[in-house]
Amino acid sequence: MTNTISRTIAVWDLPVRICHWSFAIILPAMWWTAENGEMGWHMRLGLILLGLLAFRISWGFFGSSTARFASFLRGPGKVLAYLSGRKKWPATALGHNPAGGWSAVALLIAMLAQVTMGLFAGDPYDGATGPLNEAVGVLTADMLTDWHHTFFYAVLALVCLHLLAIAFYVLVKRDRLLRPMVTGKREAPGGVAGIERVPLWRFLASAGVALALTWWVWSGAPGL
Repeated sequence: MTNTISRTIAVWDLPVRICHWSFAIILPAMWWTAENGEMGWHMRLGLILLGLLAFRISWGFFGSSTARFASFLRGPGKVLAYLSGRKKWPATALGHNPAGGWSAVALLIAMLAQVTMGLFAGDPYDGATGPLNEAVGVLTADMLTDWHHTFFYAVLALVCLHLLAIAFYVLVKRDRLLRPMVTGKREAPGGVAGIERVPLWRFLASAGVALALTWWVWSGAPGL
């Protein structure tokens, strides 16, 4: 029989939480810098965002159990069953639910697309160009610049959807989603184990890959 006495367990590791809150800070900061002509800071923040995305994607394969994509990405049938209410998300489950998992991945993909376009965007005559601008022709750079401006609204729409979903769970379903993402811990029924930790070398390898990629891009991608 399952022990019903609740206890505090770890559900999100520190790297996941740092990435999550960094995204929440960097995205509005990048919007503000672009709107106010602070393109130097805009590009610096873009490189930081690239590094964070590279790390988070790597961590999605090699990180702790709830950080790995394999632990929270479900097929269409399970997602629809969850959204329709035909399948409840068990209280003993850790990490993202079937819909939340795809929401998180959609945001990662959208941010990666946005920052990638920004790397090639810009006009050398106004002094604001991404570090990879010279790797493409003028017409391609102009096209990517237009897409970079327009696609921001798709990123914004996904962010708003994400925030609405959080508000629904917090206010309607009374599910405290924010506190675990701050502390990394939540209450769970007795007998439920916390997240599976991983060796330090996996973190160092993921961080090293992210730093190397960011440095390579900042240097103008030599050899590209």
